[in-house]
Amino acid sequence: MGRLLNRMIRYILAKLDKNDLEQELIEGALGGQLVSEAIVPLARRAAAEGIVLLKNNNVLPIQSTDNAAVFGRTAINYFAVGYGSGGNVQKPYVINIVDGLIENGVSVNRELLDAYTQWTSKSKNVPDEGFWGHWPMNFPEMPLNEQLVRKAAAQSDLALVIIGRAAGEDRENKLKQGSYYLTDAERRMLNLVTAEFRRVAVVMDCGNVIDMGWTADYGDKLGAIVYAWQGGMEGGNALADVLTGSVNPCGKLSDTIAVSYEALPSAANFGKKEFNNYAEDIYVGYRYFETFASDEVLYPFGFGLSYTSFEIQASGTVSGTKVEVSVIVQNTGKLAGKEVAQVYVSLPQGVLGKPEKVLAAFGKTEELQPGETQELNLSFDLCDFASYDDSGITGHKSAYLLEKGQYRIYVGSDVRAAREILSHTLDETLVTRQRSEVMAVKPEAVFQRLVNRGGKAVYEDVPIATTDLKNIILQNLPQKTSFTGDTGLKLLDVKNGTCTMEQFVAQLRPDELDDLCHGEGKMSSKLGTPGNAGALGGVTKSLREKGIPPAITADGPAGIRLKRTCSLLPCGTALACTFDTELVAQVYAAVAEEMKHYGVHMLLAPGLNIHRDPLCGRNFEYFSEDPLLSGKMAAAVVGGLQKAGLSACPKHFACNNQETNRNKNDSRVSERALREIYLKGFEIMVKESAPHAVMTSYNKINGVWSHYNYELATMVLRGEWGFEGLAITDWWMQKALSPEFPSLENDACRVRAQVDVLMPGGDGPFGDTKVGRKLLDTYGKPEGITLGEMQRTAANVLRHVLLSAAMGKTEA
Repeated sequence: MGRLLNRMIRYILAKLDKNDLEQELIEGALGGQLVSEAIVPLARRAAAEGIVLLKNNNVLPIQSTDNAAVFGRTAINYFAVGYGSGGNVQKPYVINIVDGLIENGVSVNRELLDAYTQWTSKSKNVPDEGFWGHWPMNFPEMPLNEQLVRKAAAQSDLALVIIGRAAGEDRENKLKQGSYYLTDAERRMLNLVTAEFRRVAVVMDCGNVIDMGWTADYGDKLGAIVYAWQGGMEGGNALADVLTGSVNPCGKLSDTIAVSYEALPSAANFGKKEFNNYAEDIYVGYRYFETFASDEVLYPFGFGLSYTSFEIQASGTVSGTKVEVSVIVQNTGKLAGKEVAQVYVSLPQGVLGKPEKVLAAFGKTEELQPGETQELNLSFDLCDFASYDDSGITGHKSAYLLEKGQYRIYVGSDVRAAREILSHTLDETLVTRQRSEVMAVKPEAVFQRLVNRGGKAVYEDVPIATTDLKNIILQNLPQKTSFTGDTGLKLLDVKNGTCTMEQFVAQLRPDELDDLCHGEGKMSSKLGTPGNAGALGGVTKSLREKGIPPAITADGPAGIRLKRTCSLLPCGTALACTFDTELVAQVYAAVAEEMKHYGVHMLLAPGLNIHRDPLCGRNFEYFSEDPLLSGKMAAAVVGGLQKAGLSACPKHFACNNQETNRNKNDSRVSERALREIYLKGFEIMVKESAPHAVMTSYNKINGVWSHYNYELATMVLRGEWGFEGLAITDWWMQKALSPEFPSLENDACRVRAQVDVLMPGGDGPFGDTKVGRKLLDTYGKPEGITLGEMQRTAANVLRHVLLSAAMGKTEA
């Protein structure tokens, strides 16, 4: 009774919270029909190829004659993906771990399984899924006794111990038992199992990296360790494929696993409510450990074992700054399998200081039979890894440059195993790109950042902002097109070339321009399929009369979030660990077919924020600690969706690296770290895949909310990278006055920054009215919003609609 009452109280609190981001799923919808079965084998393959084998002393693969004793309730109550907008999909089914094993021919200890099934079925033990922002971090483990474990050991050949951890939006993982650390019950389970079984494999069903230091306590008693991540609806089948050897493990870590949380460079500056100083600067993940703390690593970036063995031989050439690498991969073992070749570059330390190694390229082989070889030809430009001087220490302030000295190229199966194959010397420092200062730290927020001085970790004051942003904005205000009034033009006329975009926009009244820069106003917009995230474009009758259709959006990093049955994909980290961009593109091309069926035009995906710290609640949605891997994976997602005729909206631009106080927290970060780490993945993705849209983040960057950030959205995204798409807010935004133009408020600040659309359209953070609209308040006044700015935003929106699949309805 007490448990039921507690659930009722939590449900009421969730409703009082009025968080419209939480869309209720349809009761009983589990088991609904998939739109297309074509996605099933792709999702299964992606989940399997993202699984990382960390250790194996001949415990795996499971043999056909083996009987497996499966311990851990998560084998039944499987975490298929994280919670929130990136996970709460109306899935058709979920194959849990036990069912996956049984369905794929593994003999499972039935007596032990019956004990878990009966225990987890009792009302007091049914998993509590929580509510928005209050998701569970784990499910309490079934108590074990020596008799049950000893009997299972007498009946079975090996033990699989499943450790499960949830992840979720709007809440952080915690440095406590049941989250980052094991619980006492999990420790007891491991103690009992390792005492009775000779062959023990641990499987981690987790969205984030958690503490793995405990594995050292068991030594060789743990014969195998598998990091399975969260595999979506096909997760149990995918894990069974790997555990049985049907799929030879070929996943590689997209993050470093450190010996302890305290060893992480972000540990002292994560999770604070008001702001976080990114004191580790560019030394994130392996960049830090390989440079300063190599002995603090349990498993290095890029690491992952196989049931077979490979030999990697490589050679390369450098022409100017272009590097060409030929990698010969041979399967030297007895089983078929795939290998990932990783290329790293080591830059001269110079006066800026650099990480020891940086990932520069990677490639994955096809499945190689024993003795078979494959050549991978990988190339990159050293200029793409130029360092950014934000202080002027080189004499080239606000410039990317390759400092003179020796550039070394390494190739191997992970960052630690990579071996030098060639070196190249630059006799003179080369400035590769001259930029202007953007988003620098404010003088009042100065902090000390980590720099590399001759291999030693030294902390120095971060450079501070020196520019006059107000003057920059005023000098670059767009020209207006004279208002003509309604001339009868339709948006289709622009597409057909019978009028220009300028002519079409010129007929729009100020109130129509205002409407175009807002979404329809609510999630689950009546203009689209129930459960959608909102609509933009033709959100009013007058706009639709001009031939502007509404474009429907939906959440979607791990599948489309609607009140309809949609595929549930592996989490973003699992996809990144495949190191297979072609496979990821195929997965999202299949998702695009579901979008077409349900009339969804824009998928709010992928998420590609950097894994700065393993406690970030949304790390499961994101890819990696490395910006190159993140950018390449994001480009694959975007390419898969847009090649199929739909639109992608990558997020969260930028520095959404924690969930604590995410709407108001300030990410204080140097311009160098911004450009080399936190914006780099977005830059790669924008330049390689040309997304139709980009979503800003909730947080501030050096004191300025991303949705008001002119330097971010106009100077960098559009000016430097050449982005021609649509910039939208995350769902709702904060009220604020412009520091440069105190008369500008809310929407006026946003439109001046060239963040085009407030989604889902109401006044923030959770309203759905027009009360907070401020766009037209200063129209025509000194330093107020101009007609040219409103028309520029309207043109950005309309260009997106023209690209959108929504336009197909208009043409019909």
